[in-house]
Parts: sequence; C-alpha cells; structure tokens
Amino acid sequence: MAERTSAGLLSMMLEPTPAVAMTLPAEVREKLAELELELSEGDITQKGYEKKRSKLLAPYIPQIQGVDPSLQIDNRIQASSQVVLPVSKHNKSRAGNARDERFRSDLHTEAVQAALAKYKERKMPMPSKRRSVLVQSSVEACTPPDTSSASEDEGSLRRQGRLATSTPYQGHSHPAVEHWFNRVIQGSSTSSSASSTSSHPGGRSVTNSATHAALNANATATALADLMAHTQLGVPVNSRVSNKIQQLLNTLKRPKRPPLREFFVDDFEELLDVQQPDPNQPRPEGQQMSPLEGEPLGVVTNWPPSLPAALQRWGTTHPKSPCLTALDNAGKPVYTLTYGKLWTRSQKLAYTLLNKLSSRNEPLLMPGDRVALVFPNNDPMMFMVAFYGCLLAELVPVPIEVPLTRKDAGSQQIGFLLGSCGVTLALTTDACQKGLPKAQTGEVVTFKGWPRLLWFVTDGKHVVKPPKDWHPPVREASNDIAYIEYKTSKEGSTMGITVSHSTMLAHCQALTQACGYTEGETITNVLDFKREAGLWHGVLTSVMNRMHVISIPYSLMKVNPLSWIQKVHMYKARVAVVKSRDMHWSLLAQRDQRDISLSSLRMLIVADGANPWSISSCDAFLNVFQARGLRPEVICPCACSSEAMTVAIRRPPEMGVPPPGKAVLSMSGLSHGVIRVDTEEKLSVLTVQDVGQVMPGAVVCVVRVEGTPFLCQTDEVGEICVSSGSSGLAYYGLPGMTKNIFETIPVKPSGVSIGDRPFTRTSLLGFVGPDNLVFVVGKIDGLMVVSGRRHNADDVVATALAVEPMKFVYRGR
Repeated sequence: MAERTSAGLLSMMLEPTPAVAMTLPAEVREKLAELELELSEGDITQKGYEKKRSKLLAPYIPQIQGVDPSLQIDNRIQASSQVVLPVSKHNKSRAGNARDERFRSDLHTEAVQAALAKYKERKMPMPSKRRSVLVQSSVEACTPPDTSSASEDEGSLRRQGRLATSTPYQGHSHPAVEHWFNRVIQGSSTSSSASSTSSHPGGRSVTNSATHAALNANATATALADLMAHTQLGVPVNSRVSNKIQQLLNTLKRPKRPPLREFFVDDFEELLDVQQPDPNQPRPEGQQMSPLEGEPLGVVTNWPPSLPAALQRWGTTHPKSPCLTALDNAGKPVYTLTYGKLWTRSQKLAYTLLNKLSSRNEPLLMPGDRVALVFPNNDPMMFMVAFYGCLLAELVPVPIEVPLTRKDAGSQQIGFLLGSCGVTLALTTDACQKGLPKAQTGEVVTFKGWPRLLWFVTDGKHVVKPPKDWHPPVREASNDIAYIEYKTSKEGSTMGITVSHSTMLAHCQALTQACGYTEGETITNVLDFKREAGLWHGVLTSVMNRMHVISIPYSLMKVNPLSWIQKVHMYKARVAVVKSRDMHWSLLAQRDQRDISLSSLRMLIVADGANPWSISSCDAFLNVFQARGLRPEVICPCACSSEAMTVAIRRPPEMGVPPPGKAVLSMSGLSHGVIRVDTEEKLSVLTVQDVGQVMPGAVVCVVRVEGTPFLCQTDEVGEICVSSGSSGLAYYGLPGMTKNIFETIPVKPSGVSIGDRPFTRTSLLGFVGPDNLVFVVGKIDGLMVVSGRRHNADDVVATALAVEPMKFVYRGR
C-alpha cells in the first residue's frame, strides 16, 4: 500500500517539462511512450500506469528524504553528472513558456543567492509567526555561502549570460551552494515529516513524510526562482509575493524541536534582583534579655473557689444587686438584671438542658458536651443567662456570631469549628430564632458547612423551674474545659481556644488585682461581650466582684457615638472598657454634648492598646476631654491575645506604678528588627506608648520570630511569649498547632532552654523597655517582609489615613 501511494504521488509531482524529458535516455523515453499508448487504449489502469511510470523515472530523481528505497536504484553515476529538479503539478501548464529555463538548478541557486543578498542588504524585520521562541537559531546556518568573488557588474553579466543559455546545471559548479541547498531542503522535509507523522499515526507516516518533503522542496525552489526571475527581467515584484517569500525563508530557518531541558529554562531569573543583606544595616547590640516576672498573684481568704460559686454567693446573699443593664438603640435602659435573677434563671436553664431535652428516651446532653451560643450583639442579658446556665450544667459553651445568610463565608468557618467540637445543640433567643432563614418545613435551615443542629430558645416560657430538691453541681475550679472562644486567623480559618475552669478563675483574679476591682463598682462596656476583653471584663470578672455592667450595644454607637460617655456620666462609672475607635468617634460628636463629666473614671481601659497607632486617639481624646474631668493617668492601654488572654495592662495611678512611657523609634531600625531611639521631629519615626506591666503571676519573654525560639537581645524586636496560669490551654482538636503555639520552650543563645515551663506565643511583636514596661509595635498577622525588611500592616493603614490624597507619602512612613 505504501509503495502504490508513493508511486502515485511521485507520478503527480514529477511531471517533466520537455526540456527535462530530453535529458532522459532514449530507451526510457520509448518505454514512457509505450505506457502512454497502453493507457490510451485501455490496456492498463491509471494506477498501473502511474506505478510503472514512477519506477521508470525513479533512478533520475534526486535523493529525497522519506521516499521508499525500493523505488530507487543505484544512480551514483547519473547523480554525478545530472540533477533533475522536480516540478510541481500546478506548474505543468507552464511547460511551453519561454521562461522554462528558470527551473534549471543553476538558475535556482543564483536566484537563492541573490534573494538572500537582497534580504541581508534591506535588513527588514522578518515575520516571526512560525519561529520558535525557545531556541535561538543562527542566521549563518541557513545562509548560502558567497561563491562569487567578482564585482557586482560581473555577477550581473554572468547571470544574464546564463539566462540566454540552456545548458543543464553541473553538480560540480558550486559544491558549497549545492550542500547548503540540500541541507535547507532536508531541514524543511524533516520538519514536515515530523509534523505529518504526529498528525497521522500508523503506517501512513512514511508516505506523508515523503509527500510533504517533496512538496516543500519543490515549492521553495519554485517560489525563490519566480522571485529572482521577475527581479532579473525587470518585472516589479508584488509586495504580497515578497511577504510570502519572507515567510518561506523563515520556514526554512525554523529550527528543529529543542531539547527537553530547554523547555524548562526560566527566562525570568535574569529579571529577579536577589536582595543581598546590607552590611551597614543596624544590628542588635544589647545584652540577652532575661524573662520578666510580674508581681505575685495575691491570696484572698474569702475568694470564691470557682466562677459558678461566685454567682451562687452573690445570687443568694445580694439578690437585689444590679448585675447588668441593657440599653436599646435609643440609649434607654431596657432591663436591669440582678444577681438574684441571674442565679435563678441560670438554674432553670441548667435543669432544662440536662433533664428536659431527650432523644429516643435518652438525655440529649451529657456533662462535658459542647453547646453553641447564638445571640445578637444587642442582647447581653440572654447571653449571660445562657453562658452561666451552661457552666452550672457542666456543659461547654461555644459563643459564636449570628449567621447572616445561608452561604455566608464567615459562618462556614464557624460551622467547621462547630463540627469539630461535636456541637449538636444551639441556644438562642426567640427574636433571633425568628430572624434566621427557614426551610419549607418552618425549621431553621442547615447553614453551609454547619452540622445539623437542634435549636433551643432560652426565653422564660421554654425553660422549666427545677424541683426544690435539685441543686446544680457547684464545684471548685478544675482543669476541665469551661468554655471555647473562637479566633479567626488572617487566612480566614476559625479555631477554638479552650479555657479551663482554673484558667478562667486565675484570669479573673489577675484582672481584679491589676485593675483594682472592688465589689459594687460600675463598669461601662462598649466591646463585644461574647469574646476577648468584652467577655473577660464584662461577663466573667464583673460577676467575680459583684460589679454592675452598663452594656453599650454597637448599634447604639453607630447612632450616637457619645452614648458611652453619657452613661459614664449618668451612672458615675468608675471603669470604662473601650477601643481607640470609640474614642475617635466620640471626638467627632463631642460638640453636640457639653454638660458631661468624666471625673468619676479612675480607669479608662483601651483594649486595642497593642495597636501602635492607638496613641493618636488617646492623645486627641485627652486634649478634648481633659477640660471635662478626664485625668491623663486614667488612660490605661492594654495588650491582649486570644491565646494568652491579657498579656499586660497599665495600672491605675493609685497603685503606685511608674508613670506612663512613650518611645520615639526609628522606623528604619524597626524594619530591620532593632530598636533605635530617634527624635520626634522626623517623619520616619514611630511613637508608641507602653501597654503597662506584666500581669500578676505571669512570666514574659521575647523570642525571635523565625526558626528556633532564641531569646532576643534587649534592643531587638521579637514575639512576646507568656507563661501563666491564666492563659488558654490549646486549640480544640488541633494538637499540632497547639504544640507550636501553646508549648513553646524559649532557648538561650547557647542552645540551653530557660526551663521546663512552657510559654504561649501571643502573636504580638514588641520589646520590654525601661521600668519593665511592655511595648508593642505590631502583630505577626500583619507582618509583611519586603526585600528582607519588616513592615506592619497597621503602619500602611495609618499612613493611608494620615496623608492627604494630593500630597506625597514620605519615605519610611
């Protein structure tokens, strides 16, 4: 089959002109005539005619890559004296034309030389559509050698003389040109053969290779000869033809397939500027720091043994004492929860959860089970009842946010946390439950990523009064999990931090000692009461000390930013827990209210004091409200961490602590991780305030951020670590991450650990300054390393807020 196909294709391609036919031997011409006679009389088929005719012409055809060897015989003698170039079938009509001599090999060679010489003189850009960008091919590989040493005029006369003659081209006239031309044809046929083989697998690849090779060689020679013949005879060459010839030259210069390794050379490596460390960059020069210990945790003889025990004490001995006052969106008190009401309602909920919820005649909940608390930010009273009801029932509350939609991205991560904690029950209010999306059955839908939950409303009509002989198990604080507080990382994942009963009690004791809390004090809480400082001060420590909490909902702050200041004035609050944003908003609205006084405040706790830019809000707030009774020493910033809880807090002035401190630091030095004191007149400085002293009973050290936790030097910025009995225990269900964060052992430069006491990483970047004051300059989550230098995301935000759009951003700011 391959032989017949090759013969037929060669017969169609090799239609000799009369001039070429005259070079064939007489016996060959006679056999060709006989074949044509047999074909005309019908004695032979068309295929048979083509096959026999191809066999007769095969010895007089030059070696073409891909032709079946059986079609060729030894023609070494003829090849040395004659070379017959094939002519494509579409040129057969030009056989009788007067310019048939242009198909001679000598004219082809001269035409190719002149065309390439013209091209090199013009130096026009060649079309690169079909060129490979992976391998650079040298121009010399496809440029014919210059065989003419005569002048240009002599060359023209020689070419004109050859046009007038009809002698066949002798193979030994220009061996270098013949070698170059054969190499071009062979390269083109190789490329076509590879393309044909890949496109047509199987036994047809040889036939296609031969066909494409012959067609490419024939078309190349014909096109180049046409161009030169028109140029030499004075006929203008069409620009379209010139473009096609240039594309044809590019095709001839197309390289073979590059080696595999060259496909993987990264060209961008030359563009990457590898940042080399600056030999003149500042380096830490101080001594190695020693772990800093806080004051001992005081021992109180009549201290409650646990937080449920404290609630039981105040609920039975001071039932009329106010515990919590909730406000509506207009700022009016909605309800004041007393300690007696909190105690009785928590008992009812605990009894109902343990005895009235069943599945298949079995209790739905057992002690130690996790329960989700889904309460809105404007209902702290119901949240407080649910939280302490779970503690009395020995259940583990998991406070979360109310899901907004069924496919809310944030709630999906919360759902993952609930699933990993094995939560099957969610507590909520009647109003919140009505606002959740419902299925067609009327039940709350299963949110995307959430486990299937049973929703229980904790309002009064749904809970049962316990029998008189039932009492909740009020025990001493243990290492069992008390509650789980969620944390969202910068990647968006949500983790649950476990807090034991003993940790919760120790944290309340440490806050009471550091803040000087006393029984019956009034505290204004502007923070979220479900987590972090809002939960620690406004729900836990307040109950421990029988304090009265004025809870300011966030919705009220949006309407009236001065509401918390008004409540401080109204209730003569002694303590206020706010963020720097609340102080900033109140400055914008302070002109609307003049008859207020902040003289009752002995402590204004700034919960986000770890943000280095909070100092601007504190200073601006003091400048405005100092005339209204606010004392400078009242402002107490603190540093908090979800894992380590309260890290440090500035003490109130009556406790005899050193005065507040400020540090003016070079931002260039901070970007290299070192502390360099600068002047305040410069623009490339960062002024930070201290966050006070270490918490009572805690030990603090600063370790290097990357690699082994080596202790930092005294003038080096690192991550603050805390070892305390009032820190979180672990990430629930994540032992690997727990070991990295909650079980860090700092190491001295000699490689020896500072002890067996584990430390908890706080993700706060800072250092310990004079008078053992803690300074924070950033967070791990906001750390950006650019060209080996550290920058803080808070600095970028503050810069964008500080500069005007039409002015420049100063370098280093």
